[in-house]
Amino acid sequence: MSALTKERTTRILMVIIGNVFIGLGVGLFKLSALGNDPFDGMNMAMADFFHIYYPVLQIIVNVFFFIFQIWLGRHLIGFGTIVNAFFLGYIAAFFYSLIPAPSAFIARLLIMLVGVLVIALGLSLYQSADMGVAPYDALSMIMAERQKKVPYFWCRVITDAFCAIVCYVFGGIIGIGTVFSAFGFGPFIQFFNTHVSQKLVKNH
Repeated sequence: MSALTKERTTRILMVIIGNVFIGLGVGLFKLSALGNDPFDGMNMAMADFFHIYYPVLQIIVNVFFFIFQIWLGRHLIGFGTIVNAFFLGYIAAFFYSLIPAPSAFIARLLIMLVGVLVIALGLSLYQSADMGVAPYDALSMIMAERQKKVPYFWCRVITDAFCAIVCYVFGGIIGIGTVFSAFGFGPFIQFFNTHVSQKLVKNH
């Protein structure tokens, strides 16, 4: 196997494993009942409101955002886009249907914190593979590219805030998990980038 083939295989595995970790983390967030990340929280709330299976609703929303990604951010489309857009909802649903939900607040808090670490690792692997991003993630990147005066951070805050509002309107939970998802992943993702993901890419 050539070095180029090994590197590509490593990146593909990083995308797949990264999305499995993200799905596990999203499932843990839901089980904690302390609020999910804004995008998944919005989709879960809408799925419950319209009585649509969450993974199916997630795909519908992703297809809507994918239209904008094709139109304005085609360079952000890749293998990772497809995996995240069409399979992440099913992965998350598998895990939260498999793991029993705790009732004690401390247990729920611990589950949420584990979810934070798991999602951060998953995001680090998936993003460091550099094989495309999810349609929703691409939205804030496209906004930052088009509106040079507005930094990416604030573009992401805007999209997350919109999703959080929609989540609340449709009866979803807005809690400490939502706030942590919107503002707290950065340092953990950076840690995993430095100590795990970037080393995997460089070693191949």
